[in-house]
Amino acid sequence: MFKAVIPARHASMRLPGKPLLDIAGKPMVVRVAEQAMQSGADEVLVATDHADIEAACKAHGLQVLMTRGDWPTGTDRIAEVVHQKGWADDTVVVNVQGDEPLIDPALINLVANTLLTGEQDIATCGHAIDNWEEFKNPNVVKIAMREDGEALYFSRAPIPFPRDAYTTESWPASAPAGQLGIRHIGLYAYRARFLKKYQTLPPAAIEVLESLEQLRALANGFRIKVCMIQDAPLPGVDTVQDLEKVRSLFMSRLG
Repeated sequence: MFKAVIPARHASMRLPGKPLLDIAGKPMVVRVAEQAMQSGADEVLVATDHADIEAACKAHGLQVLMTRGDWPTGTDRIAEVVHQKGWADDTVVVNVQGDEPLIDPALINLVANTLLTGEQDIATCGHAIDNWEEFKNPNVVKIAMREDGEALYFSRAPIPFPRDAYTTESWPASAPAGQLGIRHIGLYAYRARFLKKYQTLPPAAIEVLESLEQLRALANGFRIKVCMIQDAPLPGVDTVQDLEKVRSLFMSRLG
């Protein structure tokens, strides 16, 4: 059994009020919650700092908790939920992003069960990269892995680095054959004890440098299990263009 928590922040640089944007007649955050409720979670709730989001969730019969408005990350917001709810240290909590209305419930279940059946404090997922441009793209986060499936490091740089395919002058004109690396998918399951500890830890130097909050966990000795999936999940909503694509997908499903 596990909990699914959806952090939903009203402020957004690109799409203000993003959780409330309409997708086929319902707010985005409601669509996300509906997907989460199809997973194996025994409890699904939205964590927000905004009264309008709270009202929208209640209007659709969702459990919602009001949290502080000054948390720097969704992880911090979920940690507050753990404290508010008084969940035991071994409780597994999945962070379901509030802008992922197409997230596969099976993927939520997979990352939760990866942690439930393991010894780590965090689980996440990734898939193989075989595209050279994607591998070089700093907006694509890559994972270097241990042989046992735990994460060694996360980076915006191309890791592991293909030394023999590189020259001092430039990247090669064509990509090496086969898998180049592993792309990180930003879905996490946490043990509640980690979330309680996370808020006491200052940002790590490597976390600030890479702008990747999961590096705080690695820098402080926490273990992250990575479950591999075959294909990239359907996209979330970061831009107006993303929103229109998602709306079209929902309308085609309903039509």
